[in-house]
Amino acid sequence: MNTSSKPALFVSSDFNGFLGLLVDNISVMAFLATALIGIFGFPADLVYTRMFPGTTLGVLLGNLAYFVMARRLAKRSGNAQTTAMPLGVDAPTSIGMGLLVLGPAFLSYKQAGMDEHAAAIATWQLGMASLVVMGVFKTVLSFFGPLVQRHVPRAGLLGSIAGIALVLMGFLPLLEIMKVPMVGFAGLGIVLYALVARGAMPWNLPGVLVAFVVGLLLYLVLGPLGWLGHGYHPAAAWQWRVALPWPTLQWIHGLPLTLPYLPLILPFGLLMVAGGINVTESARAAGDNYNTRDILLVEALATLVAGCCGGVAQTTPYIGQPAYRAMGARTGYVLLTGIVVGLGGVFGYLSNLVELLPLAVLAPILIYVAISITTQAFEATPQRYAAAVVFSFFPAIADMVAIKLGDPTYVPREHFVALYNDASHGISELAVINVLGNGFIITSMIWASFVVAMIDGRPRRAASILLLGGALTLFGVIHSVVPTGSLYLPWALDPALRSISLQFAGAYLMLAVVLALLSLQPRNTAQA
Repeated sequence: MNTSSKPALFVSSDFNGFLGLLVDNISVMAFLATALIGIFGFPADLVYTRMFPGTTLGVLLGNLAYFVMARRLAKRSGNAQTTAMPLGVDAPTSIGMGLLVLGPAFLSYKQAGMDEHAAAIATWQLGMASLVVMGVFKTVLSFFGPLVQRHVPRAGLLGSIAGIALVLMGFLPLLEIMKVPMVGFAGLGIVLYALVARGAMPWNLPGVLVAFVVGLLLYLVLGPLGWLGHGYHPAAAWQWRVALPWPTLQWIHGLPLTLPYLPLILPFGLLMVAGGINVTESARAAGDNYNTRDILLVEALATLVAGCCGGVAQTTPYIGQPAYRAMGARTGYVLLTGIVVGLGGVFGYLSNLVELLPLAVLAPILIYVAISITTQAFEATPQRYAAAVVFSFFPAIADMVAIKLGDPTYVPREHFVALYNDASHGISELAVINVLGNGFIITSMIWASFVVAMIDGRPRRAASILLLGGALTLFGVIHSVVPTGSLYLPWALDPALRSISLQFAGAYLMLAVVLALLSLQPRNTAQA
């Protein structure tokens, strides 16, 4: 082992990775701001001067820690090609916090008689307290990450994360691109040409930068000409919103407010732990052997600090580490991203970028990362397990459909509940989609794991995994029958919902019994 090899602080390809990770973070922040301000009418100033600074502080601290970890790993392994783990604001749970917790809470506080400012402050305190609860929860769970990693097959770990990549990081941003196709599709094509087809860019410029510039120019030129229809929105005046993310105890006032939302908040934290395990396995498959506990612990502490300083969206190690490695990024890109995003929350230029840039310009890099992660799930998993990887995608697809169907801009809440409860022909299709999508990361891991066990000729192990799935189903950890995805005690459910829960849990039990009986048959040695 060559321990004398010292990686450069920055390499030219770090700029590619920096742009990709920066765009990832800006995209998520833009989604969060759009949900709160555009859908629920939340005061924009509070979002940009209270929520953004604390949230971006978590991104800064987490990326600084991952930068140090990567430098140490490179020195210890003698591998100058080590790529740092990327960290940023988590997309699925940030969208979930906006649509399922913060937005509805803000409306309910106003309906209870609070004026808009008081309701907004209470919602902000709820968001901070939620982050603190998730940070503490994830800190405890981080010490059990390696245990899970040793017992869940790679197909389960990578398959579940590839499902997220394909439908949440790939398909949903693709919708944003095709809302303004004359802008977004050109940028997407450039990203695919430069990063997938490995085509050369003029003057050796990074492909992500070229795609970003071309998309922005098309937007700024074609928009005023009227060629983009309602997809063009004139930029707001630039504002310097200077706001330091000072530690505050206001989150304590929000703790009592979290009680009704704990069934949502705790699963959000659990999903991040499961996702952190998966991305560490993804990095290991790509060649960077990070310690799972350390990756999870850094992310948990970054979330905790962000909550104590005004943040409302949790951080996570991003699932695209192999994609950044393929870009040629090493360690410097996370340092640059942390500084730019962290200072952007303080000095307000991040909020101005969110207001200025259309999602169609930001989304192409997300789609490339999604393609890279999905591809890796098949390349890093033995070919005989490919069916298990594919099977693990279905719960993520259901979650994506449920997100769209549950969006109040598409289906009014009262209509959604009415359709959900329609049991005139058995379990309603909408309920099936929602139940299948709730807890989808853990569901995907269970599904891939029992299929891997069957492929390996271990039906009894597959049966035991299914029994675990059935037990988790009873309490809503997976397949929650409540439309919001919350946990529950099965005997406390409404009879109609209890029936659905028992049917889903019974399905796992029935298949476990079938596999246990099949295990009594002589093993097919020719198949083995």
